[in-house]
Amino acid sequence: MSILAVLTEDLLVRVNSRIEDGADRRSWRLVCKEFLRVDSLTRKSLRVLRSEFIFSLLRRFPNVDALDLSACPRVDDGMLTLLLARGAASTTASLRWNLRSLNLSRATNGMSFKGLALIASACSQLEKLDLSYNCRLGDREAAAISGIEGLKELRLDKCLEVTDVGLVKIAVGCQKLEKLSLKWCMEISDLGVNLLSVKCWSLKFLDISYLKVTNESLCSIASLPKLEGLTMVGCPLVNDSGLEFLSRGHSLKEIDISRCEGVSSSGLVSLIRAHCNLMRIIAGYLPELSAALLDSLKLLKNLTTLIINGTQVSDTVLQTISSNCKSLIEIGLSKCIGVTNVGILQLVSSHQKLKVLDLTCCGSVTDAAVCAVADSCSSLVRLKLEACYMVTEKGLERLASSCLLLEEVDLTDCSGINDSGLECLSRCSRLVSLKLGLCFTISDKGLSYIAANCSELCELDLYRCTGIGDETLAALSNGCKKLKKLNISYCIEITDRGMKSLGSLGELVDLEMRGLHNVTGVGLAAFAAMSKRLADLDLKHCENIDDSGFWALACYSHNLRQINLSNCNISDVTLCMVMGNLTRLQEAKLVHLPNITVEGFELALRACCVRIKKVKMVSELRLLLSSEILEILHAKGCIIRWD
Repeated sequence: MSILAVLTEDLLVRVNSRIEDGADRRSWRLVCKEFLRVDSLTRKSLRVLRSEFIFSLLRRFPNVDALDLSACPRVDDGMLTLLLARGAASTTASLRWNLRSLNLSRATNGMSFKGLALIASACSQLEKLDLSYNCRLGDREAAAISGIEGLKELRLDKCLEVTDVGLVKIAVGCQKLEKLSLKWCMEISDLGVNLLSVKCWSLKFLDISYLKVTNESLCSIASLPKLEGLTMVGCPLVNDSGLEFLSRGHSLKEIDISRCEGVSSSGLVSLIRAHCNLMRIIAGYLPELSAALLDSLKLLKNLTTLIINGTQVSDTVLQTISSNCKSLIEIGLSKCIGVTNVGILQLVSSHQKLKVLDLTCCGSVTDAAVCAVADSCSSLVRLKLEACYMVTEKGLERLASSCLLLEEVDLTDCSGINDSGLECLSRCSRLVSLKLGLCFTISDKGLSYIAANCSELCELDLYRCTGIGDETLAALSNGCKKLKKLNISYCIEITDRGMKSLGSLGELVDLEMRGLHNVTGVGLAAFAAMSKRLADLDLKHCENIDDSGFWALACYSHNLRQINLSNCNISDVTLCMVMGNLTRLQEAKLVHLPNITVEGFELALRACCVRIKKVKMVSELRLLLSSEILEILHAKGCIIRWD
């Protein structure tokens, strides 16, 4: 009797629920029909890559309650009308739109009040909605959103046409809101925030970053009884008096006041003294860290995150932080002036539970500091050492011996790193992300150690690592099957042979390969034919790739969302083929294409105008392209950047 016969549905559901990796879930579904059926019934979230497949996918996964359409080229009123009409008559749960979460970020330039009103009427159980980066969403659309009475989480990042009027409508209609992000909504002022604070008393997290609000808004926000997190990055009109207003509340656990020019240590001190339960403080680019501020930190017994990027520090400051903040698990010192080995030694000596440390651009840090971190922080998961050029293999050896839980390491522009250092680092077998850009002394030999031992690697940056060649790509294709993001720009030793090896990386979705002069159409064609999941591709300055390579992209790379063809030798016909055939393409950079005529640009843009969201071209074309095509692109919501 087969072992599958004794596995009940309940057991299969429990096994399936423990599978987190996407590739593993795909393998699970392919085992047998019963595994496929269980996966279909238990799946709760779905990310759709092509809008034409939405209906069939929802039929296949009937219990989905979280739908992500952010990767779809275009979601418009017409598509929603058809989908919701069919769903209303369906007996299938998800087709009746019992959704709790809907992500339409970057996908809604074709959607207006009508589409959002349809969502509001059909998705009565919706609790989470993301409409970020829809530059055309305005007050009328905000009025439609207000019809979703049960909404608890809403993101409107960079919805540039939403004003106080739209925000007030949302506040009145969605009084159960707990999380709201208004980042970059530049038309919202104190008036809208004040009325929001009056109506939405359930708010727990609010992001007003880059808004031109004043202390008046903070005074209103302070009245929110349940507020736990406030992000206000880059608010130029807010000062210490505003933070004193916030001191009236007692519920804050997270605060981000980075790049608020009018805020100083004095304002932060008043905030800390009133909110002793603060767990996260992000205060990048404060003018100074006063003695009073450092002393007040000892009041925060639960503080786990302290990020003070871009501030002036000293050994004494870091020692005081170490003494006063005993529970830190994340410390950010990126671009801080005054960081030394002695300061780091004093800082980490009391933080054995530290998991995240950012020392980006702390140029005085040497192996002594890295060794101190390794000896004290064995639980470290993420370490950023970008531009710490005095770190060598000695520091990496100690790090790899003690910090075996490391998952992310950034060694960009660390000129002291060599192959021996990578051999040591390869002992950290849990590495998921490794950045080695501008490390000129590493070679294929060093990367072979990484490829052999770091099978969990998902992201690798080798930007301008000129000692890297085809052997590295062959090793990665054999040892790092989970690699999703790879940067090999200006690794000038790479040839067509290496590109063919890359095709074996079935999970690769993001490839940056600028300036690879030894790669031709043959290499790109071989890679494209095997890389079915590729979504982002940067070919800038790959001048020896001819039309054969680009034709292969047009034929095989149907999942491409972004492409950079700047300074490539592509012809009119092939460009039109690429832009027309890649039906998921949303963003294209088409700068300095020497073989493309004005007519070629015109035809290519017409081929993709229905779905393209952003295109970059040389400014001369502004006067040469027909007004008709420019008007069509504008009407479809496409953003044109003129270089």
